[in-house]
Amino acid sequence: MQESVKPDGITPSQTVGPFFKYGLTPTGEYAWNDAFTNSTLTPDVTGDCIRIEGRVFDGDGVAVPDCMLEIWQPDGQGRFADPQDKRALPNASFRGFARCGTDKDGNYAFDTIKPGVVPDPDGKPQAPHILLAVFGRGMLRHLYTRIYFSDEAGNAADPVLALVPADRRATLTAVREGGKAVYRLDLHLQGDDETVFFEV
Repeated sequence: MQESVKPDGITPSQTVGPFFKYGLTPTGEYAWNDAFTNSTLTPDVTGDCIRIEGRVFDGDGVAVPDCMLEIWQPDGQGRFADPQDKRALPNASFRGFARCGTDKDGNYAFDTIKPGVVPDPDGKPQAPHILLAVFGRGMLRHLYTRIYFSDEAGNAADPVLALVPADRRATLTAVREGGKAVYRLDLHLQGDDETVFFEV
């Protein structure tokens, strides 16, 4: 009997496109039910409803029409729907996870709740933010970044944002548009305006 061999360490990711659109981001284009949508909103959720929208661009400044984005966030009170978060979850059906694909012009949008303040591993408060994963064809590893909000005073003291050079922080900051609860953040995968991505 031949003994099975286990790989050392973590196996590499695989590129996700463009075939993932059918199964993961059909958005009504295919006879397939979305496992997840671009909304985290649930009937019992409390907090400020917001919309985050923008476009995804490649290194040449061309819109990416088949990118997939996923967000993960706490609720309006800063609590995660995860067993590791031992605090009571007032929004019982809120999961804090959503997924969307970009359209032919590279547009994306999420409907969600403005997240609350969460502590870092040392217990220091972090400014309200949303974790974002970016998947796309030709990318063997997905990219991780954060979405901060332009109208949050806590950004100045956020320990993670402080690691980013001051002139690059705008690539992580969604700007509130007018009086509406709409925030805009364009994502640049490469180039002079490249979004800051984190090693995880």
